Amino acid sequence: MPDGPRISASALPQQRTDWPARVGALRQWAQGGERAPHKPLLLLYALGRFQRDGGLELRYSEVEADLKRLLADFGPNRRTSPAYPFHHLVGDGVWEVRTDAGPGSPGALVGALRAGRAAGRLAPGLREALRHEPGLLGQLARVLLDRHFAPSLHADLADGVGLVLEAGGPVPHGRAEVRRRDAEMRALVLDAYENRCAFCGFDGALGGSVPVGLEAAHVRWWAFAGPDVVSNGLCLCSLHHRLFDRGVLGLTEERRITVSRRFTGRSEAARVQVLELGGRALLGPRAGGAPVAGEHIVWHTRQVFRGS
Repeated sequence: MPDGPRISASALPQQRTDWPARVGALRQWAQGGERAPHKPLLLLYALGRFQRDGGLELRYSEVEADLKRLLADFGPNRRTSPAYPFHHLVGDGVWEVRTDAGPGSPGALVGALRAGRAAGRLAPGLREALRHEPGLLGQLARVLLDRHFAPSLHADLADGVGLVLEAGGPVPHGRAEVRRRDAEMRALVLDAYENRCAFCGFDGALGGSVPVGLEAAHVRWWAFAGPDVVSNGLCLCSLHHRLFDRGVLGLTEERRITVSRRFTGRSEAARVQVLELGGRALLGPRAGGAPVAGEHIVWHTRQVFRGS
């Protein structure tokens, strides 16, 4: 039988990249639950810049200070360099780097990136997809935020990278997403702590029955395999939840509150709401409730708390 008509490769439908799945599967150094948000922070920063300028190149020497600040504010409590993600993110297929000598990164050393006048930007396919799919940028940002950071930090992080996140319902996270949060976690934790902040005792309610300004905080973050159980939770007011997730406040294994020595505050409110908490025992849980497990306290101390 005669062969059918020949079809050129260019006429075949091109496979569409699942960008949320790719972004959700960034390769990261991982050991013992340690945080390594270097690549997610760089990618969030690049998405914020894309939202403002449409994808212009980011010269390393010009953005290095911004990336250092982000790593200091939202990264792990150890010395790290923005040169690492600037070079290594290329391998994930979402980022490209070139120097004055041509395409390709000169390596992960700060000196090489500066000397080569290295510049990076989102990969061509990703830039094209962002231009043609209006909701994709917000979807990718949500994937990165949910996978690598505590929910109480999302607004601060978006502000820090210059991202404007659209309000709306839950965003699909691509095929790489497997875990789902337990919707009952908040109710269980607030009940265990009798609807009051475990740090300061705030117990505000609306109409005498609906708690307001109280939240269920994960001690070991959900994004880092923290389970949705009472022994990994604390009932905290909105202020102390934010400070706990930023590493200003922590816990000893005896479940006493610690305050980072890096925190400063001259006002009466700072003294009462933060500094005087140091050494205070947790309020709760009620008799029979599961106290915070030591293993989760150890994780928070090592990965979040801004102190020794």
